[in-house]
Amino acid sequence: MKSWWPNRRQPAANDEALNAQAAAAGVERALRRLEWTVIRRLDGLLQGDYRTLMRGTGLDLADLREYQHHDDVRHIDWNVTARLQVPHVRVFTEDREMAAWFVLDLSRSVDFGSGPRAKREISAGFVGVVARLLTRHGNRVGALVYGSNLEAVIPPRTGRAHVLHILHAMERRAEVRGAKPGGTTRLAELLDAAGSVIRRRSTVFVVSDFLSAPGWERPLGRLALRHEVLAVRLFDPLELELPDLGLVPLTDAETGEQLWVDTHDGGFRKRFTRLAREREDALREALSRAGVDALELSTQDDLVEAIVRFAELRKRRVRTGLAYAKAVGS
Repeated sequence: MKSWWPNRRQPAANDEALNAQAAAAGVERALRRLEWTVIRRLDGLLQGDYRTLMRGTGLDLADLREYQHHDDVRHIDWNVTARLQVPHVRVFTEDREMAAWFVLDLSRSVDFGSGPRAKREISAGFVGVVARLLTRHGNRVGALVYGSNLEAVIPPRTGRAHVLHILHAMERRAEVRGAKPGGTTRLAELLDAAGSVIRRRSTVFVVSDFLSAPGWERPLGRLALRHEVLAVRLFDPLELELPDLGLVPLTDAETGEQLWVDTHDGGFRKRFTRLAREREDALREALSRAGVDALELSTQDDLVEAIVRFAELRKRRVRTGLAYAKAVGS
């Protein structure tokens, strides 16, 4: 019997190693698939203009030139504009490398998905695409990984291998989650940690479904004062409106609490939809108050179309800001 137990343990260790190798190979295949199906399409659609998504930090004033549609209105030189009657912007000498951070909420609620893809998969796809776009242009990316608490801080580096490292950390978080539900997500803790960890001005992607205990708005606003913050909000259509499915169990993914509801009841479905819309309105208002742009990603979205749509929204925001500034100035 003494020789039997080691023999039983050894295959278990081998199985664990094999599982780790399989997970790493799966992450590699996923990134390769994203590179072929998503990034190549984005290269054509964005035509290499990734300034619509992020830009470096200005250090020194280098030049003045006429305003172009992709410029940030905050860089308009109003004295020169008033003197020449043509909008001009200040051109700064920017850092050769820009740091971007992914602040990742991987709590249990992101495992939900009513279709073939869960919110967690959409999150991994977005991170893989944007991180690869950035590192291909010499920029560095880092990540903070949150489950039931802050579980990993990955310092910013460049290169494809580093993108794989971040994706593998996201996959490993999903694997070690276990069957027992965790506690309520406290997004404020993650945002406070991001404020402490990210010292240098960066582009920060907060990727979350924002299903959290209250109190995250102030930390998000503080983060936006120091960095360019983009909220990537994950959701599933079933979270907004319930179809008629009869008697079904609804489970809180974070606490494990389960409740049976009769979705055949039209009144219940209407109340559910009304409460969901109120939550949506409150979330959008909170993001707006924090001064944060938002990209909403559904589990049924095409990732390419969503990112291109977001880039176009940011361009229109810049043009709208310029028109408003000119109207106020006149």
